[in-house]
Parts: sequence; structure tokens; C-alpha cells
Amino acid sequence: MHKMWCWLIVFHLFVLYDFVHCITLTEVRVPKHTFRGHAVKLECHYDMEGEALYSVKWYKDGREFYRFVPRDDPPGSVFPQPGIAVDLENSTSEQVILDPLDLSSSGKYRCEVSAEAPSFQTVSDHGEMMVVVLPDQDPYITGGKPRYQIGDPVRVNCTSGRSKPAVHLTWYINGDPAEPGLVKRYEPRITGADKLETSVLGLEFRVKPKHFKHGDMKLKCLATISTVYWKSNEESVEGEKLQKAPTLESRRAVSADSRADRVQAASSNWAKESCERLSAMQLAIYVLILLTSYRYTS
Repeated sequence: MHKMWCWLIVFHLFVLYDFVHCITLTEVRVPKHTFRGHAVKLECHYDMEGEALYSVKWYKDGREFYRFVPRDDPPGSVFPQPGIAVDLENSTSEQVILDPLDLSSSGKYRCEVSAEAPSFQTVSDHGEMMVVVLPDQDPYITGGKPRYQIGDPVRVNCTSGRSKPAVHLTWYINGDPAEPGLVKRYEPRITGADKLETSVLGLEFRVKPKHFKHGDMKLKCLATISTVYWKSNEESVEGEKLQKAPTLESRRAVSADSRADRVQAASSNWAKESCERLSAMQLAIYVLILLTSYRYTS
């Protein structure tokens, strides 16, 4: 008798095990990021494994907003709540369309699938969705100068456009991420009735020789929101070019003139000496002629 009860218990356990695992959710698709003013499709795919479908329900942050019951007429029902605008005409047992979205549409979305009697099996899964407002302008850099010398201080800011969530900013110097000690962080500014956020990130350092590559220095600011927004702004500044010292140029000029004067003076001295030698020779010949004439006349 005891052995028979054991076999009955094992049999019922197998039956219950089959009931518990008869419904499976194959996939729940909730986009991680969507955009304000756009539509989104939430998907819930399941395998009833021979069971009859009783209902599909969707919840946002724990509150039901959509229900699909095949035996009802119409099968779809909506339960209003802030941030939820269901396109009932295009929503089914495996998808629900929200159109349009606003910032309050962000949250946790859960799909729950139930079977008919006698099992009333229920399975569920969820996903997080964030509604994004893209910046109204690209990042821009302020405070920079067109030229820097070694030792000059650099103090610049990168500012994003208004967005939700706040834009993440990153500074680069000549293509390399700026060291954390050079970066100055500020709290995002929240403005407007929609409470959009403006990000600002500062960069402060003193110019060193290593900062100039091929005579200039490149400062770039990168603005990102997860994988849905990626913009940058870059400025290229020159190092002060060394000018030739006026005194050095003057000395070179004097040196050049001196060489010319020496050449001219040498030429003049040679001409003068030649002339003097010629004059002495002429005088000697003249004296010789006079002496000769004197001897013959005597």
C-alpha cells in the first residue's frame, strides 16, 4: 500500500511538472531607447504548447495599460495612464503600438501571458525603455584663443544642446582622451517646462611642448547619448611662430655691407698703388732722358 502511494505521488508530480512548463515566452522586445514624438512597437512572442490563450496583458511600472482577450469583442482593451497612448487598431495579442511617445513614456514594460482553465498558467518578462530628446544643437567650444605659446594657460568649455537625458561630454587633446585632472565638471543645467538638461565640461591646463604636433594643437569635444547620439566639435590652434630678432637681422646686414666695403676698398687701394708705381716710372724715364741729353750737349 505504501509503495502504491509513492507511485501515485510521483505520477502527480510529473503531471504538475508538465503543466508548469507548458507555456513559454520566446521573446519580449522592448527598445532600450526611443525618441519623443515617435511611435514604438512592443512585442511579446510566446508558445502555448497546446494550451488555449486566455489573455495577454501589458504593464508599465506595475500598472496595466493594455489587455488582449481573444474571446472578448473587441478583444483589445486600454487602461489610460500618463505617458501611454495605445494605437488600439494596430495592436494585437503579440504586439502593442504606442504612438506618440513623450518623456513620461519612459519606464519598465512587462508582458504577461495566461492560459485558459484548467491550468491558468501565467508567464511574464519585462524590459526597460527610455524616451530620448536629442540635443537641439551640436556641441560647441568656447574660451579658446587662436594661438598659444609654451606655458600659456588653456581654459575652454564644451557645451551641449538641451536634451534628455543629459549629454555625456568627453575632451580629447590631439586625439587622446584628456587626463581626468585636466577636466572640470559641472552639474547639468535644467531649463524649461520639459526640464531638458544642458551639459557643460571644462578643460584647463598649461601648454607644454608635447601639446604641439606639426605646429598646432587639436582640442576636440565629443557628445554622446548611449548609442543613439554621437556628435563632436574640434578646434585647431597654432603655436606662436618664432620671429627673427631685429638685432640679428641688423648684424647680418652690417656684416654683408662690410664685406662689400672691404672688396671695394681693396680695389681702390690696388688702383691707387698701380697709379703711383706708374707715375714713379714715368718720372725716372723723364730724368734719364734729361741726363742723356745733357751729356750729348756737353
